[in-house]
Amino acid sequence: MRNASKNTLWTSLKPLKSASLAALASVVLAACGGGAETTDNPAPPVGGGGGGPIYTGPAARDGDVQRFQNTFWTDVREQGSCGDCHNETTAQPPLFVRFDDVNLAYDEALTVVDLTMPAQSRLVAKVGSGHNCWSPDLSVCTSLMTRWIQNWAGDVAGGGRTITLTAPEPKDPGASKNFPQDSSAFATLVHQPILVPYCSECHSSEAEDPRQPYMADPDVASAYDAAKPRIDLDDPAASRLVVRLRNEFHNCWGGSCDNSANTMQAAIEQFANGIQPTTVDPSLVISKALRLVDGTVASGGNRYENDQIALWEFKSGSEDPDIRVAADTSGVAPALDLNLSPEVEWFGGWGITLNGGKAQGSTTASKKLFDFIQQSNGLFSIEAWVIPANVTQEMSRIVSYSAGPDARNFTLQQTLYDYDFRLRHTETGLNGDPALSTPSADEVLQATLQHVVATYDPLEGRRIYVNGELVSNVDQTAGGTIADWQDTFAFVLGNEASNDAPWQGTIRLVAIHNSALTQEQVVQNFDVGVGEKFFLLFDISDVLQAAAQSSFILFEVQQFDSYAYLFDRPHFVTLDGSSPTGIPLQGMRIGLNGAEAPVGQTYSTLDTMLDATQFGDLGQQLSVLGAVLPLEKGPQEDEFFLTFDTLAGQNYVRAEDPVLVISPTDLDPASHVGFRTFDEINATFAAVTGVDPNTMAVDMTYQELRQSLPAVEDINTFLSSHQVAVAQLAIEYCNALINDTTARASYFPGFNFGAAPATAFGGANRDAFVDPLIANIVGNSRTGPQLADQPSFATVYSELASAVGDGNRPDNLVDRLVAGGSDTVAISKGVCAATLGSAATLVQ
Repeated sequence: MRNASKNTLWTSLKPLKSASLAALASVVLAACGGGAETTDNPAPPVGGGGGGPIYTGPAARDGDVQRFQNTFWTDVREQGSCGDCHNETTAQPPLFVRFDDVNLAYDEALTVVDLTMPAQSRLVAKVGSGHNCWSPDLSVCTSLMTRWIQNWAGDVAGGGRTITLTAPEPKDPGASKNFPQDSSAFATLVHQPILVPYCSECHSSEAEDPRQPYMADPDVASAYDAAKPRIDLDDPAASRLVVRLRNEFHNCWGGSCDNSANTMQAAIEQFANGIQPTTVDPSLVISKALRLVDGTVASGGNRYENDQIALWEFKSGSEDPDIRVAADTSGVAPALDLNLSPEVEWFGGWGITLNGGKAQGSTTASKKLFDFIQQSNGLFSIEAWVIPANVTQEMSRIVSYSAGPDARNFTLQQTLYDYDFRLRHTETGLNGDPALSTPSADEVLQATLQHVVATYDPLEGRRIYVNGELVSNVDQTAGGTIADWQDTFAFVLGNEASNDAPWQGTIRLVAIHNSALTQEQVVQNFDVGVGEKFFLLFDISDVLQAAAQSSFILFEVQQFDSYAYLFDRPHFVTLDGSSPTGIPLQGMRIGLNGAEAPVGQTYSTLDTMLDATQFGDLGQQLSVLGAVLPLEKGPQEDEFFLTFDTLAGQNYVRAEDPVLVISPTDLDPASHVGFRTFDEINATFAAVTGVDPNTMAVDMTYQELRQSLPAVEDINTFLSSHQVAVAQLAIEYCNALINDTTARASYFPGFNFGAAPATAFGGANRDAFVDPLIANIVGNSRTGPQLADQPSFATVYSELASAVGDGNRPDNLVDRLVAGGSDTVAISKGVCAATLGSAATLVQ
């Protein structure tokens, strides 16, 4: 359907394999003349009510007004500040929050919202400009206002949001000042004279109370990287470093904040004046230009959110990195905002990185979770997009609603390669034990971006999903009620409320739902993805001219992290219904700030024909690959465009890249032997002792030590810590073998474990123990053929039990242990562990 007033194309997304591709399909289908779909009225919002005055005016005249009343009207009255002025009493037009007649309020609201493009609504722009924003963070007001309008207009069948694509205003690539690689000018003009003397007490890694960003760090390279996003080379007065002083009065010096801001601005101007602008090569065949923020926001499209009661998308840091609160943007009152400790950093493209810190809500605000989940009879889900920093953390809290290490309502945590879901209910302990964990052998948790959902239903029990798949086994703990939950606990991310269970990693999104999400809903949210994503439509109509007047190369683009952008899956689309065919395209590259990016040119070898006959549901796909480009000035300032070696009848003759000749360097010869890895060591110990590796004590020891055992076979990487862990595991296997009277009788026939050490190991009696030990573990017996790649029986026996001494003390292990006064069983375990943990089992 075409909106004639805005010339936009729109349709509601439906859950497909990729929400981004689904959005593209929607545009193509709409452009080809398909009609807009109709949707049912949405369900009432989760948090309605609020305890305010009861509406006594005329009833809603139809379903549209009723949906407005149940969603937007209730939200702006109860949570925003709009109702203070835009009502029938104060009479400040438009009266879209009037309380005397919801039908009249509906009519007024239609004049200030865009139901097809909620983010482009006049109300969103007003609060985003600071007009009566009820939060110190403008991004919170814009997010919530957008969400309230989306809830009013939204796509209820899928429980999600609507994404609308619109063609951007055409703009030619311009000249751009870019940060030089060399940081010396920054150091001389900005860092040493201003940042170090006036900002290093906080913004340095060496400060007593270090605060990010470290733009005053003594390491100039680190300081330069931290300062770049806060410096505007084209408009120094707009630099964050200047605004922070002039408008926000942050730690000023020199008598006044104006003087401080002027000094900072002058230094940045001098730095910027020394940089020559980069201009676009006029011989290039180029598209129109776009910034990331010029695209259509794709984030969150078609997420299932019908039962969502809290949501943290961590947008605030991208708007203002100095904000230290992660806002709850679910739109469900009361908001559960989280305060960030100093160790928490904002992650580029929405997220927070934790390295010993935490994000914690107040106990009063956290009670919202208690109230809503109690209302749902205990059904709830924890949803998170996380990047664990490593797989060595244990009992480390990722998401927790708790009081400390010994009391909780629920927790999602990491233990090595496992996710653990601890939940307090009438059939578990007050600390949420026993936990439901992902199978250790599957090593589900990895140090990469993962979508994790933990759900609870008293009938089905606990479940854990990772990347859309159910990975936990059936919950062996019977379902119970949450009648003994406590409403005085705090909601925390990345740690325990008592600060003694820190988790290291990055959190990109967290949501709490007061329902147990189904697998279909989990997959729906996984397919949508996470982070700040945009659809960028690069206009190539001028190049194609008469062939197609509204033609674009569409990319899905997101800020990949704090240092890079990800461009993904380019498509050729037309938005005017035209059907061009036979248009050659060769050598597509991405330009950044006036020049082709030096890296990430994935599409430079592209050679295809633009052809509308290949428009399927998803348009004409040009590549399935992605490209990572460097972040230079930030998403507000970096300008992108496309270049082509050939497009339609225009060509750019590109000089061949010089051949880079690299002289090879000879490496040291690789060793022909290596060490068994942790899983191979465990399997070997089990095989040569006959002990079941799933024996509780053995398995617990292995799980505890596995990260301390060798992970690679290279003998050069073997450390003393590896040997310590091997010895501990060997002791546990020998404990299990020798404590089992049946197993030891079979393994060591004829040896008397009940005799005194001097008798049991006296003379030839010791052979009844040592001989089978060497035969089983080393593989060589006293009389049989000897394995060439293992130490001989005689060599091992002389170390363990030979009667030859040095005249002062026994020279073998058995006699030394007997002389030390240990009992027979303890000596047996020691000799067993020394043999089992030796090179005979480790080297291969």
